[in-house]
Amino acid sequence: MQPVTRYAQNDGVNLAYQAIGDGPLDILFLPGWISQIEHLWELPALRRYLERLAMFSRVILFDKRGAGLSDRELGEYTVEQEMDDALAVLDAAGSERVALLTYSLGGPIGALLAANHPERVGALIMYASVARTSWAEDYDWALTSEERVEAAERNNSLWGDPGNPAVHLFAPSAEDDPLLSAWFARLQRLAASPGEALAMARASVDLDVRESLPRISVPTLVMHRRDELVWDLRHSRYLAENIPGARYVELEGRDSFPFFGDSDAVLEEIEEFLTGARSRGRLARALLTVMFTDIVDSTARAADLGDGRWRDLLARHDDAVRKELVRFGGRAVKTVGDGFLATFDGPPSRALRCALAVTREARELGVEMRVGMHTGECEVIGDDVAGMAVHLASRVAGLAGPGEVLVSGTVFGTVVGGPFTFDDRGLHELKGVPGRWPLFSLGA
Repeated sequence: MQPVTRYAQNDGVNLAYQAIGDGPLDILFLPGWISQIEHLWELPALRRYLERLAMFSRVILFDKRGAGLSDRELGEYTVEQEMDDALAVLDAAGSERVALLTYSLGGPIGALLAANHPERVGALIMYASVARTSWAEDYDWALTSEERVEAAERNNSLWGDPGNPAVHLFAPSAEDDPLLSAWFARLQRLAASPGEALAMARASVDLDVRESLPRISVPTLVMHRRDELVWDLRHSRYLAENIPGARYVELEGRDSFPFFGDSDAVLEEIEEFLTGARSRGRLARALLTVMFTDIVDSTARAADLGDGRWRDLLARHDDAVRKELVRFGGRAVKTVGDGFLATFDGPPSRALRCALAVTREARELGVEMRVGMHTGECEVIGDDVAGMAVHLASRVAGLAGPGEVLVSGTVFGTVVGGPFTFDDRGLHELKGVPGRWPLFSLGA
């Protein structure tokens, strides 16, 4: 469930923040630069990342001044000011002692906060973070100030544009995913106007907190993916070499965003560092049959019927689907568009019977439904489910025809020899899923 947005105040500025989870320790997430905390939850990969952190902690995040849902008055930016804003958020959230988790330009804020306020900071975790943002003779792998300004101006010319290819530098593993491009473009538009974004970028050109690093006395973990494309690996190596006692971990991968690629590797390092153990999600994984339903041509039907009659029909459809889910022991996880995401424990037989029942119910209501199904190991996060099994079931549903129940070869292989009949639909490539998958149509 998306947490409630609240407000803290510092020096007359309202700062939007959220807290999720009820674990025994607090984590303050400092991503730096832009955010809009309510929109962050709209990206499944990021939602999963934050909810996984919240399984063993209380996660606090906020929009910096000048961005997102906080007051959009930036004024003269300093790292010290942002540190004071973070303390105000912690006070408002009732957090007396916190672990800091930094990414990117959150690094300077976290380093200064840990150095200056060790009484409030219990640990510091820096992923793909920096101590200085521009070139110096003894920091010669960073871009020069001029190069950073030029890069900011180039980025600003495509601010909020879904066609901006720069987003795929942050997540090359998802370069074929249009949802990421759309989400990131909307994040930019919600977080700041082009002018506000350029002002914030220029304000962060010459940040430098290197003198604070030797004063950091809290346990520190520094992580970086070896082949990432946004921040040079030497930023993190410098942090680890100059923070006393810091632990340094290089991870495999090219993604800069910690919530793409092998995010479990990042999360497990964080969990072990803070708790002393890795759960590896053992308590949050289950073998489930995942079912997606969708009304075919719902937009056209809504146009034919008009808004009022369509809402009535949709309500009757939802009631019918929920009734059949209860009847066959399924669980409605959430509605997706004009359909449902549901899960079933155990073998997929009950899910198959439920799919046949809901397609019949839909037909009696005068609509056609398509259903897609896959059985696999899912990540269970609160009341939600995630993981490749969910993604695969969604892709199968997208290939189903009107009135069809289409299932993966895994479902077919699990119930073969039972009372069900299937038609072989051949091998298919499913976007974002490796290999070619056999699909089968369930007979009525």
